[in-house]
Amino acid sequence: MISNQADVASDRELEDIRTLRALAGKIEDIFHAVPRAARVHNDWDEESATVRLEIDPGRANLAGVTNSDVASSTTAAVSGFTVTTLREGQKQIPVVARLRIEERAQLSDIQNLYVYSAQSTQKVPLVQISSIKNDLESQRIRRQEHFRTISVECTPAAGALSSEILSAAMPKLLAIQASLPPGYKMIIGGENAKQVEGFRNLAAVMAISIAAIFLALVLQFNHAVKPLLVFAAVPYGIMGALLALFITGTPFGFMAFLGIASLIGVIVSHVIVLFDLIEEMHEKGEPLERALVDAGIVRLRPVLITVGATVLALFPLALHGGPLWKPLCYSQIGGLGVATFITSVVPSHITSFKIENKNAVENGHEQQGLGGQ
Repeated sequence: MISNQADVASDRELEDIRTLRALAGKIEDIFHAVPRAARVHNDWDEESATVRLEIDPGRANLAGVTNSDVASSTTAAVSGFTVTTLREGQKQIPVVARLRIEERAQLSDIQNLYVYSAQSTQKVPLVQISSIKNDLESQRIRRQEHFRTISVECTPAAGALSSEILSAAMPKLLAIQASLPPGYKMIIGGENAKQVEGFRNLAAVMAISIAAIFLALVLQFNHAVKPLLVFAAVPYGIMGALLALFITGTPFGFMAFLGIASLIGVIVSHVIVLFDLIEEMHEKGEPLERALVDAGIVRLRPVLITVGATVLALFPLALHGGPLWKPLCYSQIGGLGVATFITSVVPSHITSFKIENKNAVENGHEQQGLGGQ
């Protein structure tokens, strides 16, 4: 959308309209050069041919007629003037006086009219005080916040995304934005504006949700540091989601961001279940390392079954759901896979390996001590 934010005098309105149309034409050329952009147009439509009757104020003043006299005379001749009403029973039929069809068939016939002055009995031929001018004018002018605004729009071709078209055209659009005349402003709307607004709203909701989850975990664990350990698994899920989008070549958009936002809740719920069982076993007297291994083994199968069922169910939607659901599905598939592997599988195996090595070392020391005795 291009608009002039400065006040424009009445004698410069035509210049302002032509400048807006010229800038819109440049943007249309940019979108026409993008292969997957279709139906490129502006919302002012094309200019239409118009005919104007231009009055010479000096000659009209000398002839003793005004613009109002010219308007009433030409309107009565071409469109007609109601002189009286004829009653026929209960019907009222207006009687309209105007020129015959053959006398007003051509545009040049208008100047053969006589203009009658309302203040005197003078009449003057219209051709002596006026001239006919042909021009191109905008029949539709849209405004935004009281400023003239022209919008250039295009529709993505079948199978294309609006973000792909905008990314291809963005360098040239930024170049035009940098070279705009003083007072003119360019705004990128459409899907891009909706996406930015959606990101902003979703980020605010996600921040509130994370704060609420953190407070709930503080109340549950009665500790301020343990909830941070629960949230430590979230970055792994985000990295997995971004990695999956990169591998599949899927653009990062609103749906991908929505998938990551919902992914955070799933990861936190799995970690809470694991963390709660670790706390429970540790309170029963098990060493922390042993509690980590036992909780990981106990919770590993249910978590893997849940994650596996979710991932397998998302694959058909990712492959055949179209470009709308594809980013959301791949972000959740990659995020769940990486986060589950790092938070559930790897710690259990590493801790188990350390415990086995520790036990082997202790047994070796015991055997050495017995041999020495």
